[in-house]
Amino acid sequence: MNSEPTAAKITKSESQWREQLTPEQFRVTRAHGTERAFTGPHWDEKRAGAYSCVCCGAPLFASQTKFDSGTGWPSFYAPATKEAVSEHEDRGMFMRRTEVRCARCDAHLGHVFPDGPAPSGLRYCMNGTALSFDPSDR
Repeated sequence: MNSEPTAAKITKSESQWREQLTPEQFRVTRAHGTERAFTGPHWDEKRAGAYSCVCCGAPLFASQTKFDSGTGWPSFYAPATKEAVSEHEDRGMFMRRTEVRCARCDAHLGHVFPDGPAPSGLRYCMNGTALSFDPSDR
């Protein structure tokens, strides 16, 4: 059981987010956009480290769960903790998918699909623009 208190939910106005984020970060995280495959940051990152939300800094994914899905987006088989992300039904673009958001600030991160590797069988297909990467020496 995690003894640390849950971080408080972060809410900001659209103008506050626009001041903090680049136009592309805002488009992806706040307007639920998607970067083109093989163009965003981190899709080919191979170093050990941690991935956090570009909006609020919340830890989201560890490099140990990252894998090459061949899709052109950073892909992970599990979030850092199950509380790190929230899932929402997405019926946009004439399909039914599961959207993944940062649980702390509701930033749109990407989608999760049931075609990932063991042990989870899930593929968290994230927009690199929504993530910051902190390399570690581990």
